[in-house]
Amino acid sequence: MSQPAQQQEVPGVQSKMTPVPDCGEESYRGSGKLTGKAAVITGGDSGIGRAVAIAFAREGADVLISYLSEDDDARDTAALVEAAGRRAVLVRGDLVTSEQCRTVIDTAVAEFGRIDVLVSNAAFQMSHPSLDEITEEEWDYTFKVNIGAMFHLVKAAVPHMAPGSSIIGSSSVNSDMPNPTLAPYAATKAAIANFAASLAQLLGEKGIRVNSVAPGPIWTPLIPSTMPEEKVAEFGDDVPLGRAGQPAELAPAYVLLASNDGSFISGARLAVTGGRPIL
Repeated sequence: MSQPAQQQEVPGVQSKMTPVPDCGEESYRGSGKLTGKAAVITGGDSGIGRAVAIAFAREGADVLISYLSEDDDARDTAALVEAAGRRAVLVRGDLVTSEQCRTVIDTAVAEFGRIDVLVSNAAFQMSHPSLDEITEEEWDYTFKVNIGAMFHLVKAAVPHMAPGSSIIGSSSVNSDMPNPTLAPYAATKAAIANFAASLAQLLGEKGIRVNSVAPGPIWTPLIPSTMPEEKVAEFGDDVPLGRAGQPAELAPAYVLLASNDGSFISGARLAVTGGRPIL
């Protein structure tokens, strides 16, 4: 068992989790790989998004953190960014609408003057053992937040991105090994990987690289707020490494794809799965 059984209301609060996820607060050490860059991270208040925000800031980037409604988590992440000596900008709101996506990008441009890195990471999921339990409203909402927002964010951001910029989508091991109880979520994660591969070809002539990261089971607020308690207790036990990953273990993958270290990586899906293969 990786963690005790527990449950929260959607969208979940990181500080109330047992154990609290490790987002690299004490461990991540930067080396200037993103010095002077401006980054947008959706879902940046907690979990993977917080880990990426911490890493980017410690690598030298200013960060806009887009989040749904978790004000305390978002403020905590902003404080960690500022403790690294970088600017943190918070934008609250649901990315279900194209207007909110444009607000995120417009705010970043107003604050930073440009966008060097866009991480489309915000996501919604819910666990259902039966197709009958999935409502039309939930299906539509999942697609709008997970893949629709990526489209609107990218379309708004590209005019403000120079050659050498990077777009990163958060896909999942579910993109080609779908968990049947997460059917809508899994379908959107496949779409993210596919869309990123298309964008890499469409935006290559602009010098903009596009990739996706495919996490395996990662201990974030999404888990206790969207899965039954018994599933939470065994979450991650079935991967070869025998445990759920921590958000801090994802951050270096995003830094690689955002930085000049990944200057010839585009159209890729980078697996961070604890040993579970992706095709």
